[in-house]
Amino acid sequence: MPFKETLVETREQRGMTQQELASKLYVTRQAVSRWENGETEPSVDMRKLIATVLDIPAIRLFDIDTTQLCQCCGTPFTVPNMPRGTEADGAENPDYCQWCYDSGQFVYKSEDELIEKTTPFLMEATGMSQDEAVSFMGVIVPHLKHWQR
Repeated sequence: MPFKETLVETREQRGMTQQELASKLYVTRQAVSRWENGETEPSVDMRKLIATVLDIPAIRLFDIDTTQLCQCCGTPFTVPNMPRGTEADGAENPDYCQWCYDSGQFVYKSEDELIEKTTPFLMEATGMSQDEAVSFMGVIVPHLKHWQR
């Protein structure tokens, strides 16, 4: 569900007005209205704050289908020629990309290591700042299959 719809639905379920939400977020009511109308979108960190105030998982405020992502790093498999990871016998693994899973072995040992190594690629692909990319990865990565063990 798009961010603007999730925001309206969740705010209303909580019985909050735009003004009440705005006060808790330290923004104007007009900012909340613009988000809900789809005129603008809040930053990654603001979405995390909104999730905290509304008591929902932050990932709900990102319109992301995690089933279409590498289940280790979050790279979309919709990227053209995205190489899949391989098992020890050379068979393709449908859940992981080649940069995370090679010959039956995971490359990254921790979420922090993954985020540190992949942030520059996310920055290049999206134009995000380093802080935004790290924050975004911090929202997505814990919801991926490999890190939910």
